[in-house]
Amino acid sequence: MGYMMSDHIQTGLPAEYMNLKENEWYGRILQAKKQLGQDLLIVGHHYQRDDVIQFADFTGDSFKLARLAEKAEQAKFIVFCGVHFMAETADILTSSAQKVILPDLNAGCSMADMADMEQVEDCWTEVTDLFGGTTIPITYVNSAANLKAFCGANGGAVCTSSNAKKMLTWAFEQGERILFFPDEFLGRNTATALEIPDQQMVVYNQASQTFEWLPGQKPEDVKVILWKGFCSVHQRFHMSHVDSLRKQYPTIKVLVHPECSHEVVNAADLSGSTEFIISQVEAAPPDTIWAIGTEINLVSRLAKAHPEQRILSLNPIVCPCSTMYRISPQHLLWVLETILKGEVVNQITVSEKIAHHARIALNRMLQIA
Repeated sequence: MGYMMSDHIQTGLPAEYMNLKENEWYGRILQAKKQLGQDLLIVGHHYQRDDVIQFADFTGDSFKLARLAEKAEQAKFIVFCGVHFMAETADILTSSAQKVILPDLNAGCSMADMADMEQVEDCWTEVTDLFGGTTIPITYVNSAANLKAFCGANGGAVCTSSNAKKMLTWAFEQGERILFFPDEFLGRNTATALEIPDQQMVVYNQASQTFEWLPGQKPEDVKVILWKGFCSVHQRFHMSHVDSLRKQYPTIKVLVHPECSHEVVNAADLSGSTEFIISQVEAAPPDTIWAIGTEINLVSRLAKAHPEQRILSLNPIVCPCSTMYRISPQHLLWVLETILKGEVVNQITVSEKIAHHARIALNRMLQIA
């Protein structure tokens, strides 16, 4: 079967796919998967909606899926049901013979969008001028490829929510302080776990290009500079939710993602990555009651998989990740049937100039964590 790249990457969903019903798209997706065989790998992030993730060959967090794509050398087409930065990481790690496809180019990440290269470079200049000495940049994997490259080119690295503690420990061995972006809360919660007091952390507000100093705080006090960014999903969990559920269920275990606020993480029984959250539920005895502070699709999926436990969302009215939700079965069907026609749409490509330094940052993480 011969394939060619289309001259124009389409950004919209063709009208013929928009109003397809389940009895129309379900069988066609299965048929397309069967026809493409080993040429195709579909990966789905834990936060992806059920009607899409059911077709995934692998599910996981963003970096795990990128590594699985890297190892699937026989797959010519990696369809990444997630968001843009995740597909970028997969493209960085996979070979030039593989094509990474995002079913909807509008599937982005509000947190990743809170840091761009111009802002980071402006911050870097201010940090260098104000603090002196050595600062190590660490970017959360939830960031654009060029910011991963920035860290690689400036002695820094990438981290995930599961290895952030190891990566910050490593960074302190390399320099006097850390610039952590784009998520303030993962940075603050990880630094606190390393017993770094608030007085040694300062928030950099990229919108106003100012540091948000604590009373009496001086530049020489600072060990961690935190970017003023956040996950719009995880910031919907509040102390009122924790207090309410603890009153209602005295034996409840509160389990949250470290992108949640500092107060919520401190009040929780456990905090950790999506993989950690899943592992805790899977290992728990029957009749355990959980309040889970993370994206609702994952919480609902865990509740269905473990009826022997009582699994609740920490916020009962929390919304799904709106950008992840953009990917629909119709989008998935469209990109698969387009491949069958010999074309590729919505391919995510990272230039080799950026990919080179991004790999350095990613490989530093892999060597350490």
